[in-house]
Parts: sequence; C-alpha cells; structure tokens
Amino acid sequence: MIIRPIATEKAVKLIELENTLLFEVDRRKNKTKIKKEIEKLFNVKVERIRTHTRKNKKLAYIKLDKKNPAIDLATKLGMM
Repeated sequence: MIIRPIATEKAVKLIELENTLLFEVDRRKNKTKIKKEIEKLFNVKVERIRTHTRKNKKLAYIKLDKKNPAIDLATKLGMM
C-alpha cells in the first residue's frame, strides 16, 4: 500500500517545520487504511492525513503526533 517515501526539499522542510512525512501510496486506498498501516508499520501515532492525487500518483501527507518526531522516522527510513 505504501509505495515509497518522498525525500524532496519540500518534504524535508515539512519534516522539520510541521512534523509531517510525505509518502507515495496506492491510489485505491483511503485515509483510514493509510493511517492504520502507517501506525502499524512504524509504531507511531498519526494525528492527521491529507492526500493529493496528481499525474496518476497519490501522495499522502502524514502529520505525526507531537510525541513521535518525524525526523526520527525519516532518519530510520534513510530520508535524512
């Protein structure tokens, strides 16, 4: 369901300023399914999800709870 993490300049800025990670996800999945998978895979608490579909790709902006720093997860994923 999660295809890959996105590590652009904008994504890194989101990690640092808003505690938000950016992933490319399967277009057929909805926000609740994405949230459950992120929480299960990475053992974090998700506060909010925004999705954006463009050029046949679906991007999910995942805002983590303040107790779970996004920079720690990004480091584990090799984004930083």
